[in-house]
Amino acid sequence: MPEAILGISAYYHDSAAAILVDGEIIAAAHEERFTRKKHDPSFPLNAAKYVLEEAGIAYNDLTAVAFYDKPYIKFERLLETYHSFVPKGLVSFLSAMPVWIKEKLFMKKMLNEELAKLGDGKVRVLFPEHHLSHAASAFYPSPYEEAAILTLDGVGEWATTTIGYGKGKDIKILRELDFPHSLGLLYSAFTYYCGFKVNSGEYKLMGLAPYGNPKAEQTKDFKRKILENLVDIKEDGSILLNMEYYDFATGLKMAKDKKWEQILGIPIRKPESTLTGEYMNLALAIQMITEEVVLRLSNTTQELTKAKNIVLAGGVALNCVSNGKLLKSGIFDDIWIQPAAGDAGGALGAAYAAWHIWMGKERKIVTGKDAMKGAYLGPEFSDSDIVKVARRNNARFHYFESDDQLYDKISDILAEGNVVGWFQGRMEYGPRALGNRSIIGDARNPEMQKKMNLKIKYREGFRPFAPSVIEEEIQEYFELDRQSPYMLLVVPVNEARKNPEPEGYNDLEMYDRLYHLRSDIPSITHIDYSARVQSVNREVNPRYWHLINKFKQKTGYGLLVNTSFNVRGEPIVCSPEDGYRCFMRTEMDYLVLGNYLFDKKEQEKIKDDTNWQEEFELD
Repeated sequence: MPEAILGISAYYHDSAAAILVDGEIIAAAHEERFTRKKHDPSFPLNAAKYVLEEAGIAYNDLTAVAFYDKPYIKFERLLETYHSFVPKGLVSFLSAMPVWIKEKLFMKKMLNEELAKLGDGKVRVLFPEHHLSHAASAFYPSPYEEAAILTLDGVGEWATTTIGYGKGKDIKILRELDFPHSLGLLYSAFTYYCGFKVNSGEYKLMGLAPYGNPKAEQTKDFKRKILENLVDIKEDGSILLNMEYYDFATGLKMAKDKKWEQILGIPIRKPESTLTGEYMNLALAIQMITEEVVLRLSNTTQELTKAKNIVLAGGVALNCVSNGKLLKSGIFDDIWIQPAAGDAGGALGAAYAAWHIWMGKERKIVTGKDAMKGAYLGPEFSDSDIVKVARRNNARFHYFESDDQLYDKISDILAEGNVVGWFQGRMEYGPRALGNRSIIGDARNPEMQKKMNLKIKYREGFRPFAPSVIEEEIQEYFELDRQSPYMLLVVPVNEARKNPEPEGYNDLEMYDRLYHLRSDIPSITHIDYSARVQSVNREVNPRYWHLINKFKQKTGYGLLVNTSFNVRGEPIVCSPEDGYRCFMRTEMDYLVLGNYLFDKKEQEKIKDDTNWQEEFELD
């Protein structure tokens, strides 16, 4: 009988479930994709039901359930923190304690009640530590027999950063930095101060940073003030936050606004207000500091482990700009980042920790390949499911018997400047859409970035888009000599493709810079001539690879713009119904569900249009 471990992350943000069967990842998914509540923190009941069904495992037949942290230690940290800051934090204490006493302190009981909804059997529940779950999620599915491990996030139980070493089935944690001194919380404090939402707006802060002027005196001044007042960075990469300026330990917000204003000379930005140059420079200053900390920590990690390769996880590992700088530094020969590096990935890490550490099972490594299966670990849907959606919505579609005919048609549609919702196969695990739940367009089109942001995603116009490039073509476009399958590395666009900066480029207004044609692939070339690259492997995602390759045959360009299939404020789509609804609510031009093509204009055509079918007999 197969041995199966169910991993669970829940009750903070980005709840998820994952399952291993005999050590192999079978399925993993975020709860938000089923409930349609972005960053849903609730127990991942829907995700757990899905992964069990996908694995063909009854709950009662599980070997164990692994939860991604130790709630009692987290409760201890909360109590000790409030005690350390007495008499400050009374309001926060009175707000937090009833929740912790009612729910979190009795986590095991609450978990068992939720797990009982999956089956009535008694299954062992394990609680690996939070950063061990992150470390396990990074090391065990990586392609390395041995590697250094660096985990960075806001906070787990006590740890905010850990340095470890993995070899075979074993992980050893070598160093730990504890709360409240946290690179993740430092970055989140600036996310908050720049007017974005903590735990979801960090991407926006990273995308805003390149608009700052690295040569401006204000940027240099911000960096100096931050280092003199807000954070002390040690040579080994450890940091000390000056808690006189932060409110997250015992308060209800990230920073003490008036104290920050006195230091920085600018007020906290109101959400949705106009983005001015000082906030761009501030974003750049904290991004530069973050990169410096990551590089120092990586140096320390290399000195401690002597490893050639490094793996990363934790929310800060999603800062793909710092990942690109780490790769370029040459501190390690290679790096591998868990695609679900945040708390959702803790579910997978907890399951891995149970399998390899608690059960002592050996690893199976395929040289040069990770075990993540391209992160395509979520639900997939049948032709019958798609036809039902079309019928329910009285939608017209065209069905392609041949995959080649589909690729031929969609490549033409893309080359004509249209935006396409591309829904295929299994949904991605992690925050990035990787060609199965994607919105795609022509990277050559100078209007594509603007169109996608304002008319499709309904989000801030400054935010960049990523390219999906067929693996064989990476070096044609980017300064990158290896795969980047999970869109977690930012690298420069090739020099030969760049257009020169106009005089005074960094002094231009935001949108004057944004709409300057920086390269021959302008819609994926960010303001600083960089791109967040996703390489597409022919074996891992053949349908997406063949589409891009067909586009290359017609246009000479083997890449497309790729953004996640959702609108601002909503999770990535999961089902065909989600995809169709999102398609109809936006100015997307076409939708492809499997081999079914939906044209926005055709939805208004008369019913007897013989070119479009309402009925389709399935084989």
